[in-house]
Amino acid sequence: MARIKSKKYTGVYQNKLANGDVSYSINYKDEDAKKVWFTIGKKSDGIIEIFAYNKRSEFINKIRLGEEPPAITRRKKKHIITLDSIATDSYELKALHNKNNKLSRRKYEMHISPSFGIKDIKKITVEDIQKLQAKKIKEFSPKTVNTIIGELSTVFNHAVSKGIITLNPTTKVKKLKVDNARERYLTKKEIELLLEYLKDDEQAYLFVLLALTTGARVGALTKLTTRDINFENKTIQILDEKNDEKYTTFLCNEKLEYLLKARTKNRRLDTAILAENKANLYEQIKDKVSKILNNLFNDEVKNPKHRVVIHTLRHTFASHLAINGTPIFTIQKLLNHKDINMTLRYAKLAPDSGRDSIKALKF
Repeated sequence: MARIKSKKYTGVYQNKLANGDVSYSINYKDEDAKKVWFTIGKKSDGIIEIFAYNKRSEFINKIRLGEEPPAITRRKKKHIITLDSIATDSYELKALHNKNNKLSRRKYEMHISPSFGIKDIKKITVEDIQKLQAKKIKEFSPKTVNTIIGELSTVFNHAVSKGIITLNPTTKVKKLKVDNARERYLTKKEIELLLEYLKDDEQAYLFVLLALTTGARVGALTKLTTRDINFENKTIQILDEKNDEKYTTFLCNEKLEYLLKARTKNRRLDTAILAENKANLYEQIKDKVSKILNNLFNDEVKNPKHRVVIHTLRHTFASHLAINGTPIFTIQKLLNHKDINMTLRYAKLAPDSGRDSIKALKF
């Protein structure tokens, strides 16, 4: 994403990442009067604007004295080529050829960069990637995890094409088996158990209730603001990051409406509804809710497709719609699926599944 210039500190810029984090960069002129960009670090690592500004001042003073900034010297000595730098080069090259890679870049920033971004690309091993795979399967479906590893593979392939590495380590990582025959969803009793467990944690309770009644993904719900709620028409605007668009869903749960009104009463229009502090909201919600789901439903569950993860809440929304006899095309619209085949997995849950149609035949 584009750098945003600091309003307070000269030469300091921030870059908002897709996962909600912020990285800080500085620019200055070297001894040859050439502009140099240098990334100081991420907000999640404790970096703030004033720190970046002080580092810039330190760099400039060193150059005035005819010295090289220590950070630059260390970087030159190590000759490290980070995965982030290769990814940036890859995405910028695709952009030059008019390839729309916005969603791919967002996927990289959200799922890969936090684990491997600043690592030397030559030191990322097959074991490292397998650990990432194991971590992600606790949160996402096998299909989604495969696409994440696939995105990582694309970056490694770019490094191979540039002669930086000779082998793409993801080629030695086995893909997860994708089985859509059964999608885990919560029963009504499990939903009652979950909401009862969360009743003393307003943030987690509100998130889960939103997920269960809108089917929206975790990233979309963490970006939900007061501006997105229309209490008069009882609608909610959802940002579908996967398709890079907004769609409308409905506010039909009285308890949810009450909580949202209380939550948004004194909030600014553009403030995230679920935010309670300055922590990374996406990571905060993901970690908190994942631990709760594990405690309640995943004890001794070994098979990934039987585990309850955050995305299970979206499946629960769609599954109960199907069980209640909602037409499959309506479910497609409410999930904002572009391909009806993505929605057809829920058709088998319909109460008659064709029974009434067969009974109507007069042979």
